[in-house]
Amino acid sequence: MKQAITVSGLKKSYKKNAVLKGVDFTVESGTIFALLGSNGAGKTTIINILTTLIEADDGTATVNDLNVAEDSDKVRQCISLTGQFAAVDDILTARENLQLIGDLRHVDNSAKTATDLLKTFNLTDAADRSVATFSGGMRRRLDIAMSLIGNPPIIFLDEPTTGLDPEARSDMWRTIKALAKGGTTVFLTTQYLDEADELADRIALLHNGKIVANGTATELKKLVPGGLIKFTFHDDKQLKAAIGVLGKDYEVTKGDDLTLTVATGGNTSQIAGLFIRLRDAKIEPADFSQQVPTLDDVFFKLIGSKKEEK
Repeated sequence: MKQAITVSGLKKSYKKNAVLKGVDFTVESGTIFALLGSNGAGKTTIINILTTLIEADDGTATVNDLNVAEDSDKVRQCISLTGQFAAVDDILTARENLQLIGDLRHVDNSAKTATDLLKTFNLTDAADRSVATFSGGMRRRLDIAMSLIGNPPIIFLDEPTTGLDPEARSDMWRTIKALAKGGTTVFLTTQYLDEADELADRIALLHNGKIVANGTATELKKLVPGGLIKFTFHDDKQLKAAIGVLGKDYEVTKGDDLTLTVATGGNTSQIAGLFIRLRDAKIEPADFSQQVPTLDDVFFKLIGSKKEEK
């Protein structure tokens, strides 16, 4: 597939603080790419470089086959940026906000464009209300609608769901999926791992100025050992007996509620072996479940290991 964004060896420092130390990744056209990282990891710095708001100290970056340092004017014509806070005018109505941006971007019919976007983002009923009366979710939807005027092929969303309630967040997820389905490339930064898991075609994890993992959600989850089996026992006597039987050959973790989590290699024979050993010892668990690795597990495993290395 065509690459919408390519980044190679990107570096950026503020005085003596090195924020980016050689970042590399690519984003395919028409996909959702999520950049994860803790506060201060450099996610917004990368977006600011790619959207020509600041310059990198070293490295190269292209957006829509345009070099962001050499062709900044052309880059700005084919992108749109929605920052962490909704950039809407509270005094104007939703329709007036959209028409204003349409006029500034010289679209052929800003009134029709505004009407179409109000419908697309489920804002028609509130079209002629002052934006000051809007909820956080409505303001965010309007903000993204304004970003789409002129049909930019690439849109940058910097933590778009921060501060939204669960319903508004779910609405925003549907909006972002619809953008990608329509062919728009979405570059998304987020602190919410479940958000990246739900939305992104590919995910990159930024830590200590570098990309420490990059792949699909499924690929990243494979970085964490699978086969965690959680047993619940009827009483403390059974729990202690199970620890004695399984703790010899497996890594076991005792919970506070008669539970025991056992780490296996994840294959069927190893998992079956747990039940065979318990049966042979005449120990019958009250319940059990298999825990599937999550992006949270990936995040803490990688960040933890990097901290230890540091």
